[in-house]
Amino acid sequence: MEGGIDAVTEVPAERWDIDAWYDADPDAPGKMVTRWGGFLSDLERFEPGFFGMSAREAASVDPQLRLMLETTWEALERAGIPADRLMGSDTGVFMGLNGNEYQLRTLGDLRTVEAYDLLGASHASMVGRLSYWLGLKGPNMPLNTTCSSSLVAVHLGCQALQSGECSLVLAGGANVTLDPAGTVA
Repeated sequence: MEGGIDAVTEVPAERWDIDAWYDADPDAPGKMVTRWGGFLSDLERFEPGFFGMSAREAASVDPQLRLMLETTWEALERAGIPADRLMGSDTGVFMGLNGNEYQLRTLGDLRTVEAYDLLGASHASMVGRLSYWLGLKGPNMPLNTTCSSSLVAVHLGCQALQSGECSLVLAGGANVTLDPAGTVA
C-alpha cells in the first residue's frame, strides 16, 4: 500500500458485472470464487501524441502497451536518463505480457478489423513499438510464461547485460484483466 491507497478492490463495474460471475461455491460451473483483484482505473486515459501515435492508432492500442510506454517513460525519468540519449543505442527490451483479451476483442468482428487492430494488440508488436518509439537497436523480446513473465523478462535482461549483448536493459511487464474468463478458469 503506497500513499495509503489499497489497490485491491472489488471488481469495478466497467470491467464486468461481478454479481453475474461470482459464486462462493468453488464447484459452481462458470463462476469465480472471488470478488476482488488489483485493478487500475482510467485505462482509457492516454496521451497518444506524446508517444508518436495518432488518435486513430491509439484507439486500437492494448492497455498493456499504454502501461509499458507510460511506465518506461517514468522509469527513465526517475533514473535520470534522457530518452533521446537512448536513440540508436544497443538498449534491450524484455517485457512480460500475458493476457490477449484486448486482441480478442478488437479482432472479434472481422467486418470492422483494420491494420492497427493487430499492431496495437500483438505482444510482439507492443514490445517492438516500445523499442521503435525510443529508437533502440538492442534485443527486443516479448515473453509469456504466464505468472512469471515479468520475472523471466528481468532474468533474461540481466543475462543480456552480463553477456555484453547490450549495455542497458528495459525489463518488466504488463497485464490487464479485462474479461472474467481467466478468473473463472
